[in-house]
Amino acid sequence: MKIFRIFFALILILMTGSVFAQRTITIKMATQIPENTPWGQYLNQIAADWKRITNGEVEVIIFHNRTAGKEEAVVRNLRVNQLQAGVLSTFGLTEVTPEIMTLSCPFFIRNDDELDLVLREMKAELEEKINAKGFYTVAWSRVGWVKIFSKSPVLVPDDLKKQKLGTNGEYEKLNQAFKAMGFQMVPVAQDDILIALNSPMVDAVYSSPVAVGSAQIFGLAKNMASINIAPFMGAIILNRRTWNAIPDRYKPQLIEATKRREAELDLAVRKFEEEMIKTMGNYGLKVNQLTQAQEKLWYDEFERALPSMVGSVFDRGVYNRINTILREFRSRQN
Repeated sequence: MKIFRIFFALILILMTGSVFAQRTITIKMATQIPENTPWGQYLNQIAADWKRITNGEVEVIIFHNRTAGKEEAVVRNLRVNQLQAGVLSTFGLTEVTPEIMTLSCPFFIRNDDELDLVLREMKAELEEKINAKGFYTVAWSRVGWVKIFSKSPVLVPDDLKKQKLGTNGEYEKLNQAFKAMGFQMVPVAQDDILIALNSPMVDAVYSSPVAVGSAQIFGLAKNMASINIAPFMGAIILNRRTWNAIPDRYKPQLIEATKRREAELDLAVRKFEEEMIKTMGNYGLKVNQLTQAQEKLWYDEFERALPSMVGSVFDRGVYNRINTILREFRSRQN
C-alpha cells in the first residue's frame, strides 16, 4: 500500500507539472487599425514573436479595425480584464492619463526631428504615468501627422476661420484647442464625415493623411495644407494583471523583440504616410505649401490662445517640460 501511495503521488505530480507546462496565457488585444496596414502587420508580427519566445505559453489574439469597440470602451475593458491589451492613440491614452494629450498640442511639436527628441527625453516619464494607473507600456509608435484637409485652400489661420471645421467628438481636447483659437467647430461622427463634406455642413477636417486616404475623404476635401498640426501617436499597453502573469524569464526577450519591431514600424509609417500623400496627389489632392511667414502666423495664433489651454486642456507640467526641450533645440538650429 505504501508503495502504491508513493506511486500514485508521483503520477499526480507528473500530471500537475504537465498541466502547468501547457498553461497558456491568452492576451486579447484591441486596435482601431485595419489589418492591411503597416501597423496591422506589425501587430501580427509581435503576436508571432511572443508566441515563439514563450514556446506558446503566451498567445496574442488581435481584434483589428475597431471590432472590439472605440478606444474609450477599450480602456474600460482593459480595466476589468475583458481585454488584456490595447493599441491606443494619443486620444485613447488620454483616457488613461490626461497628460499624454500634451504631445498633440496644436503647432507645438512641429516636425519629426522635434518629435524624436521629445520622445527620447520624455518617453520614460510618460510611461511611468501610464504604468501608475494599473497598466504596462510595451511599445510606442507614431501614426502620422494631423493635417488640415479642406474644400478651399487653407494657407493662413484666417482662411480656415472662414470655413466650417468638422470635428470628431472623440478628439475633445484637440477640439477645445481649436475653439480657443477661434475656429468654427462642427461636431460630426467619424462615419458621417463624407456625408458632411458632401453638403454645406462642413468645409474642412483635420486628420492624418493615412486616415483621409483610407476613407477617401480627399475626394471632397481636395486641399491639404503642408503644415503639421500635431503628431498622432500610439502605444501598446497591457493591464498590469496580464503583464504580471507572464513569467519573468520571458519578459526581457519580449521587450527586446517588441522594441525591435517598434523601430521597424517607425520607418515604415513615415514611408507609408509619404506614399499615401503621393497617391492622393495622383488622384487630385493638392498639397498647398506654406511659406515660413505663413507658418509663423499659425504659430503666433497658437501662442495667443495658449494661456487659456495650458493648465486646462493640456497639463502644465508636461507642457513646460516639452517647451524647455523644444526651445533649447530650436535655439541650436538658428
